[in-house]
Amino acid sequence: MRMSTHEIATFAGGCFWCMVKPFDEQPGIIKVVSGYTGGTVENPTYKQVCSETTGHYEAVQITFDPAVFSYQTLLDLFWQQIDPTDAGGQFYDRGDSYRTAIFYHSEEQREQAEASKRALEASGRFSKPIVTQILSAGPFYEAEEYHQDYYKKNPFRYKMYRTGSGRDKFIKTHWKDDKSEQELRKRLTPIQYEVTQNNATEPPFRNEFWDNKAEGLYVDIVSGIPLFSSLDKFDSGCGWPSFTKPLDEEEVKEELDVTHNMVRTEVRSATADSHLGHVFEDGPEPTGLRYCINSAALRFIPKSEMEKEGYGKYLVLFD
Repeated sequence: MRMSTHEIATFAGGCFWCMVKPFDEQPGIIKVVSGYTGGTVENPTYKQVCSETTGHYEAVQITFDPAVFSYQTLLDLFWQQIDPTDAGGQFYDRGDSYRTAIFYHSEEQREQAEASKRALEASGRFSKPIVTQILSAGPFYEAEEYHQDYYKKNPFRYKMYRTGSGRDKFIKTHWKDDKSEQELRKRLTPIQYEVTQNNATEPPFRNEFWDNKAEGLYVDIVSGIPLFSSLDKFDSGCGWPSFTKPLDEEEVKEELDVTHNMVRTEVRSATADSHLGHVFEDGPEPTGLRYCINSAALRFIPKSEMEKEGYGKYLVLFD
């Protein structure tokens, strides 16, 4: 039986509210703590750090199992959360406490961090120099309790903050996979691409499956993973395909959506991260839910074609 050995990683990526969730959701991550490091004052307060007089960075300290989630993978994920060319802060937040840095805890971490920085510089992804510092880790002071797991405690404000600061837009623009994007553009129709990749919405009553009554599966147009069944489809009168539940809750994830001056729950496919639609609490029993889904995000597999298409194991649903 393998004995787990945990390690520590420390990253500064601007506002620590935004640096917890990306790591916290990964396998092998034991805990993520928001705090302050790199300064000259012991046990600083948030007010002191924000005054830009202590020299501290807002940072996160991550306890992880390297056998499950390696330090190299942590580095890759860290770079994808920040603007590594900004020496004056991050996005909306300006000042030294919002600078980016990798704080290494061993010589091995230092070597990996420096190698990952060189690789990013050589990739040509950014036209400006990479200014993120690589520094020896020093004392790390936990931030006040109300800063811990902020994304869980204040999901609405967290989402608004990420969107308003420009972080989400920057990440989507600079960290997209150009090769995958080109492949998707070739494979999908324009409306399928806009819906799944850019959160567009197709017109009601003028889409492929809103009134489809045939038996079968509705699968993710990008990944092919089954998401909904005709057995759970109902006519909600809204003009889009509506379902009372997904086939597998693990394959459909929910996100807070505050666009268009509304507060809604967005539905995305877990594997492909495709935008699907929204879920509302005005559906029929027993769930009381209405998954309002864009036809353009789906491909329909008729019951008669399921075996041939590789979805034979789902035929038992229709017995």
